[in-house]
Amino acid sequence: MRVLKFGGTSLANAEKFQIVLQIIIKKFKKEQIGIVLSAPSTITNLLFNSITLVLEKKKKIKEIIKKIYIFFRNLINSFKTTKQIIKYKKLKKKIKKKCIFLQKKLKIIKYAKTCSDSIKAKIISIGEKISVYIMYFLLKIKKYHITIIDPVKNFITTGTYLNSKIDLKNSKNNIEKLKIPKTNIILMPGFIAGNQNKKLVILGRNGSDYSAAALSVCTNAKICEIWTDVDGIYTCDPQKISTAVLLKNLIYQEAQELSFFGAKILHPSTISPLKKNNIPCIIKNTNNLTSKGTKINNETKKSHVFIKGLTYIKKIFLITFKIFKKIKILKYIELILNFINIHKIKIFFIKPSYTHQKILICLPTEKKKIILKNLNNFFLKDLSKKKIIYFKITQNLSLVSLISSNFYYNHYIIQFIFQTIQKYKKNIIEIDHSLYNFHFLILLNNTILSSFLKTLHQKIYYQRKKIHIFIIGIGGIGQTLLKQITQQKEFLKNKNKKICIHVISNSKKYLFDKKNILNFDLKNLKQDTLKNFDLKEILKLPENFNIQNPILIDCTSSTQIAKNYINIFKKGFHIVSANKKSNTTNFQSYKKIHKTALFYKKKFFYETHVGAGLPIIKNLKNLLSTGDKFQKFSGILSGSMSFIFGLLEKNITFSKAVKKAKKLGFTEPDPREDLSGIDIARKLLIIAREIGYKLELSDIKIENILPKNILKLKNIEEVMTNLTTLDNIFFEKNKIAQKMNQVLRFIGTIKKDGVCEVKLKSISKKNPLYKIKNGENIFVFYTQYYSPIPLIIQGYGAGKNVTASGMFSDLLHI
Repeated sequence: MRVLKFGGTSLANAEKFQIVLQIIIKKFKKEQIGIVLSAPSTITNLLFNSITLVLEKKKKIKEIIKKIYIFFRNLINSFKTTKQIIKYKKLKKKIKKKCIFLQKKLKIIKYAKTCSDSIKAKIISIGEKISVYIMYFLLKIKKYHITIIDPVKNFITTGTYLNSKIDLKNSKNNIEKLKIPKTNIILMPGFIAGNQNKKLVILGRNGSDYSAAALSVCTNAKICEIWTDVDGIYTCDPQKISTAVLLKNLIYQEAQELSFFGAKILHPSTISPLKKNNIPCIIKNTNNLTSKGTKINNETKKSHVFIKGLTYIKKIFLITFKIFKKIKILKYIELILNFINIHKIKIFFIKPSYTHQKILICLPTEKKKIILKNLNNFFLKDLSKKKIIYFKITQNLSLVSLISSNFYYNHYIIQFIFQTIQKYKKNIIEIDHSLYNFHFLILLNNTILSSFLKTLHQKIYYQRKKIHIFIIGIGGIGQTLLKQITQQKEFLKNKNKKICIHVISNSKKYLFDKKNILNFDLKNLKQDTLKNFDLKEILKLPENFNIQNPILIDCTSSTQIAKNYINIFKKGFHIVSANKKSNTTNFQSYKKIHKTALFYKKKFFYETHVGAGLPIIKNLKNLLSTGDKFQKFSGILSGSMSFIFGLLEKNITFSKAVKKAKKLGFTEPDPREDLSGIDIARKLLIIAREIGYKLELSDIKIENILPKNILKLKNIEEVMTNLTTLDNIFFEKNKIAQKMNQVLRFIGTIKKDGVCEVKLKSISKKNPLYKIKNGENIFVFYTQYYSPIPLIIQGYGAGKNVTASGMFSDLLHI
């Protein structure tokens, strides 16, 4: 036995009725089936509204009846056949009879100027009965045997006319007494049942689903299918979140929690009888018969979807009770719960705060007036005696709920949730959660609901972060970065990250792909078909092709690119830079770049400006942001200079040491950039500005180790040749240092008063800088926290591999 329930959207028109008919016939070929039908969509609303329209005298009864009759007449006209004219006439006659019945009831309402619950129940359930008449007609044409179950006679309930609960034990006895032949298809209207006096009552919200669950229990069905207009249950409302994920499986408890906290699926009263009798339920789509839907049962299956739903309820308000210090909070929680039970109020959560002597209660807004009126009366004595100091109301709230049976086993999901809460903390009112609960509740202001849902859903269900990059400059560092990205593809995939390369550019041409450049053979940049390099055009691409959160990676040393950083931020880009020109321009421009990044909420990472792959800037910022005070700094800030002066210790001449450093790629193409001390000065300036000193590059005192005649040369080959004239000078300096058991080092220092110097010094063994050579850098910070033992950061500070890895690291932090 299998029970199938078809909702209003599945019966909206003649075409939909025919689809449902085919489903019924196909299912009946395999086993006996029971069919529960809702009213066609819009009909129940029309019936509901008809009562209001009559009471408020907004429409004549004849107009209401005509509209409903025409709807059904047009629907059944599609089924009329010459062979079945007699059955068609009988169907039409039954629908007319129901319309006459409705007309009589509306006249009673009109003259009484009120509508009793018993009459309302009879009116709003007319649509379900007509659906059964129509389906009976269609099945009879196909010559099937049918048994129609009258739920008013057979489903015994307790409760009110508008919200009753089925007594399943007695109802099951009634159904069994019918002794329905197994060759018959069972038809039953949903939404309705009978009370102890056999009077028609309705089953409340999602009543037809509840009817299907009850029929499943009463007929010992193996499965209950709920057919609707969606493929199943989604992680969030698909109309609210376009990327909502279809769930294949849910356990009963998860489905109950989803329904209670606002998901428009099965009502908890529908799930409870199925759960108790271990009857699986499948949500299916009449518009997509190939979809397997969502199965609800007791089976816990492994799934990559740990959070089974993200639901929301808009109309919420919060009551905060402030209890006198000497009064026990638990006593008042009990009193409040009694009050809630007496008035049959739905409560989303009640939360004590023992520290602040407060009780927080989250309730639906629609009952606010009734709640507040009765609440004042209920606690009047305690308010007057100041046992309750006050209770206040917070309105215009929404309740977001995350549902899962696996919170305890998936702590990292909790981290994602709290990251999102932190982002919106100004608008978060309260959270309620225990790892052992099935739900995590977040109470927030209505204004941020849509944004919060999208952010949280993205964070939880799409942890694979896409990083969209635009690489400008593909020299040694740019090429190495591309190789590193390729090599780390699988690693990033395991970390749920994907790098999409949209632009690769040199100073002449650029290659663009709106999805991802998969083949970035640098020879492609020589193709004539490529567009000429144009930064303005490149900056338009994200907007033109909807590329979110683009990152521009500046691997150049271009002053022109650096001058455009402000505009790059304004165009929506983050920047990862190896181009020191941006941070060593005049102080006003420097401040403007950083203020623009802050204003537009864009990340500006430039770790490689100072220590290549070493985390200098990050650590310095962390120290200062925690309140540490700078005292002094010294360091070897040039990998090329540490390599050159390290070779001098081995009695290698100065010119040969420079030549070797250049060949290995430690120096700039023009080694004078390093030897002049200007590169160290730029790095020193960046550090000083990070500390807070308002300095210009011209404020850095540099000891020139190159004579003016070499600095003036234009040809690099001439420079390299003329360096031999300095061999004896550095030989003598190194000799003097060795006699004192010291070594020569080219050092940058920052004093407490902000004085910055770049000097060649002799260093003793006690100094941390003594052993630094072979391309290493060292950064020695003395601060209030790190004194007398300094914070030392040491490692390779030159070479395309470490510089590219430094940029890669920055990239992954955006």
